[in-house]
Amino acid sequence: MEISNNFREKPVEIKNRWYYIGIPAAAIAFAEILIFWGMKIEALGMHAVILLGLSFSMMFVKNTEIQKTYLALILLPILRIVNLSMPIYYEKTLYSFIFTYGILAIPISIAATNQDFTRKQLGMTFKKIWFYAPISILLGLLLGEGEYLIIKTNYLISDLSTFNLLMLSIVMIFFVGLVEEIIFRSILQNRLQIALGNRSGLIITSILFGLMHTGYGSLGEVLYASFVGIFVGYLFYKTRSLPLVAMIHGFINVFVFGIIPLIL
Repeated sequence: MEISNNFREKPVEIKNRWYYIGIPAAAIAFAEILIFWGMKIEALGMHAVILLGLSFSMMFVKNTEIQKTYLALILLPILRIVNLSMPIYYEKTLYSFIFTYGILAIPISIAATNQDFTRKQLGMTFKKIWFYAPISILLGLLLGEGEYLIIKTNYLISDLSTFNLLMLSIVMIFFVGLVEEIIFRSILQNRLQIALGNRSGLIITSILFGLMHTGYGSLGEVLYASFVGIFVGYLFYKTRSLPLVAMIHGFINVFVFGIIPLIL
């Protein structure tokens, strides 16, 4: 499949790009490690500092590619701050995801608009959707089984009624899956592949995706999520289909937080 020239093996020329991108990426990774160690308040504070640092840095960094990369990276501390703050005020239920990810849609839309990506680069196409839908369910089942074996999650619905399964699917695909895939694949992976090259951009995005799963307190989950990130990221790179990766992500959660624990 032909890939746009913006996604070439050689990255664009950016002086000291690993310095400018590596430091905030490492800071985000360390903040997530703090969560893994159970230091959620400290992690929340560090993410707030990272958020401010990236925001103000965009005012002083002159290179537009670095500015756009910071705009992509800034979504990760926003995601974590919102995610960590919600359970303080609300019991974590299926409908709390709607509130959390609904809020995130605002900065995501702003970041996506300012990346100057085409609809094709963002993956906003419904081409082959009827072919991808059954594949995403199968991959969701296979990858979901692997994740459930690691973290043994509780279910978010009371039973496997049609209504509950429909609501779980809507929330996990159109809120959680779609929002996170826009962040990690449409925006961050695209931008890092332009700045660092296809392979480095894919790997770094996948590692950050894995580290954003430290809340489960399982190193196995972080490693497994990183593997899933590489797999899904590669699918996105080859197909340029946001619906495909959003459905895969969503169906993984449907099986992990609904079908598998209720059956077992």
